[in-house]
Amino acid sequence: MSLAFFVFLPMGMALRSVKHSLHGVAVFAFYASFFVACAASSVYKKFTPDMYPNASHARHGYSVLVVALALTLVDTLGALHRIITFARTAKYYTLKGFGKALLGREDPDSKGSDAEYIGLITSEEPDSIEDVKGSGRHSYDDHPDSHNSPAFNHGNTEQWANHVRSHSTLSDGTLFSPASPHSDVFHDTHFPLPRISLLRRIGRAAFATTERALVFAGFGLFLTGIVIYTGGCRQTYLNVCLAHLIKGGIFWSYGLITFARFLGLGAERGWAWNRSPTSGYPTAEFLESFLIFFYGITNTWMERFDANPDDPYTTKQMQHIGIAVMFWFAGLVGMALESKRIRKWLAALAVNTSETVTEPATYSSSFNPFPALVIGVTGAVMAAHFQTYLFQVQIHALWGNLLLASSVLRCLTYFFLWVAPPQSTLPSRPPTEALGSFFLACGGVSFIFSTEEVTIAAMRRGRDDIMLFAVAAVAITCVAFCWTISVVAFQGWLKTRTKPAVSYHSAA
Repeated sequence: MSLAFFVFLPMGMALRSVKHSLHGVAVFAFYASFFVACAASSVYKKFTPDMYPNASHARHGYSVLVVALALTLVDTLGALHRIITFARTAKYYTLKGFGKALLGREDPDSKGSDAEYIGLITSEEPDSIEDVKGSGRHSYDDHPDSHNSPAFNHGNTEQWANHVRSHSTLSDGTLFSPASPHSDVFHDTHFPLPRISLLRRIGRAAFATTERALVFAGFGLFLTGIVIYTGGCRQTYLNVCLAHLIKGGIFWSYGLITFARFLGLGAERGWAWNRSPTSGYPTAEFLESFLIFFYGITNTWMERFDANPDDPYTTKQMQHIGIAVMFWFAGLVGMALESKRIRKWLAALAVNTSETVTEPATYSSSFNPFPALVIGVTGAVMAAHFQTYLFQVQIHALWGNLLLASSVLRCLTYFFLWVAPPQSTLPSRPPTEALGSFFLACGGVSFIFSTEEVTIAAMRRGRDDIMLFAVAAVAITCVAFCWTISVVAFQGWLKTRTKPAVSYHSAA
């Protein structure tokens, strides 16, 4: 199962992002390993007692399989449509042309939309600044003296920086098209994008989101598989165990995504701490705020699952409900701050309608502290959470302080970017985000470890050593970060193999 979701599935995403001919092989390997895992699970179930009647692990696995098959069916129908279109419109039938039609390399609507899965940009743009100068996109023949002017050199440098973005091996490509508005110096000469229907854009976004979500669904299967194999989370431990697995898994996944943003995920949308080369996409802070809001609005009603309707609220229930309400409304505030309409309303309080006002440089980026505030407050209060035993207090303090540290580092990221807003479309990769993502993911693993059943078992066996739990969480996080950077590097390697070499220009 791990091979299916953590090796072959990411490989298939990366191969499809560049429309590689081996994408089908990766898909076949994914299904083969998945079915082998299902067969092994069936054999294991027959030879072991059923300690989990009506367990959802198997249903979860089969539902994930159905979703994967549905995506493959959509992909297959798209390939058939391209083949039929090729057969109807092609003047000459060649094996090479058939292969390009099968892989979608000549689909006018999908050129550059290779990022349905992982998002490497595949637009064919000039390889270096020299190509930009001589590409014919901008003519300076009427003003030969301008070639030596500082403004000309500065403009070409900015234009080159925007073009080289597409060749960054760690940049997540655009989902809908390869082209984007260029720098402000050349804003009047960018090429119009092909108009794509709203329904098709929604379909592509849903397809890409669902495909990426399969990796996290596989992580959920991995966690529940460990629980069943070890025989944990039974009887009175069930609800507490589920809470720690789900919430800790969310923080863990959040940390990995944050590290992926540091590497360049979503650079074409301005999500990689860079200047956004395109418009029309929600900011990363808006998505974070939405997920925080969704997390809070659902958890508000889950704290009473194991209580009778007439039971009074316990102190622990009120504590957890208070945290959930904080998530709920802080997420709403974060989404409101990311709304362009609300920002215009707030700006209207400071200026007259007849004035033309220049926006400050900080308006080019999002500096929304509320996602970091929520994570930091959660870590601070959980570090002081009352527990029955000292070891349980210590391990809660461990992951609480890790979450608080990640929040502080996110605030430092905002401070540095506020002082010097990003000017390039390339990922800026602030080091504070690398550290913050590590603390966030490590805190998520420690959150999972702090479940009551695990801590009591550790105390009974004399393993109640906080250092043991800390180094185990750090080691697991390091392995996961190596996996993350391997996936991104594999995408970049594929890009360099399928596109011409790129000449990079040093800003120094």
